[in-house]
Amino acid sequence: MIHVASWAARFLFSGEDLNQPVGRLSGGERARILIAQLMLHPADVLLLDEPTNDLDIPTLEILEESLLEYRGALVLVTHDRYLLDRVSTLVLGLDGLGKVEGFADYAQWDAWRQSRRANETPDGPGGSQRSRSSGVVSPPAVRKKKLSYGEAREFATIEQRIAAAEQDLHAKRSALEDPAITSDAGRLRRICDEMGEAQKTIDYLYARWAELEKKQD
Repeated sequence: MIHVASWAARFLFSGEDLNQPVGRLSGGERARILIAQLMLHPADVLLLDEPTNDLDIPTLEILEESLLEYRGALVLVTHDRYLLDRVSTLVLGLDGLGKVEGFADYAQWDAWRQSRRANETPDGPGGSQRSRSSGVVSPPAVRKKKLSYGEAREFATIEQRIAAAEQDLHAKRSALEDPAITSDAGRLRRICDEMGEAQKTIDYLYARWAELEKKQD
């Protein structure tokens, strides 16, 4: 038996939140309530259609972890490749013409789709204008454990963040060529401190990049 407070805490609700009317909760909080209720109902098969729509990052991560711990079979229809790669063990690609192919992951399905597009003539039947992907998930014992949803989003943008941080450091170095700054001890010290912080940020981002890349493999 699970105490209601312990179960609620698992979905990011504090003891004070338990006394709040549901109508006063945010959309993300209401979504977490639905997930908490869903996970309490025993079922052999769980069917979810686009479950990540309009969810915030904390709720997405809770959904992901809940699905990874779910002991039944999961059929997941989604356009969210991060969730798909995280929780599914078999991807079904629908070609829009009634045919289905099985794939190990999203990347394999995407390569298959691109190959089909390359082989189709412009006026060929059906084209590949309509495509969906479905993840069919087996019990947790064989599920993949890669990047979390938040980590996948972080990994997707980390190159841009590194480029922005390096540009910021370059701008601060250029400022040292300004005589107005080099002749002002206070401003010079401040720029040097900012350069040190900017370099620390770059070092952290590169280390984090390597960490996420290794975890993804």
